[in-house]
Amino acid sequence: MENQNAGTSVQQKDMGGKYLTFSLGTQEFGVPILTVKEIIGLLPITQIPQAPAFVRGMVNLRGSVIPVVELRKKFQMESVEDTEQTCIIVVQTKGANELGMVVDQVSEVLDIPGTEVVEPVTLGGEIRTDYILGIGKSQGRVTMLLDLISIFPPGQLDDLDLVA
Repeated sequence: MENQNAGTSVQQKDMGGKYLTFSLGTQEFGVPILTVKEIIGLLPITQIPQAPAFVRGMVNLRGSVIPVVELRKKFQMESVEDTEQTCIIVVQTKGANELGMVVDQVSEVLDIPGTEVVEPVTLGGEIRTDYILGIGKSQGRVTMLLDLISIFPPGQLDDLDLVA
């Protein structure tokens, strides 16, 4: 029984750490800060023909072509006009691939202790929550902590990796 408790502590400790937080509407999300390469303003985005609806296109960032996804569309949220706060978070995904994520606004870097991270709520078999690492409770706020690799099922971005 001691090993089971140790596993739970390790899991909580592993989910704790520094997260870059950002908003999509009124919802706050966070990604592990170690996956973030940089935050940039909106650049001209070239559309990719026949790409999934959540793929906004690709950008040329200092000579590297990076696919850009719109998380609002991926999460089936209502689209909104870009604002001065709209930006692209460039993250490192599996392997050496970079991906840009369009978000409404970047908030801050939060240091969330593992003891303040709870398991995501299960909402039934029809609603995917496997891309949520946990729910961070910090400074009176609730932040959904995202697992970047699980947001996109295996193979969903393979064609884009050929472009990048």
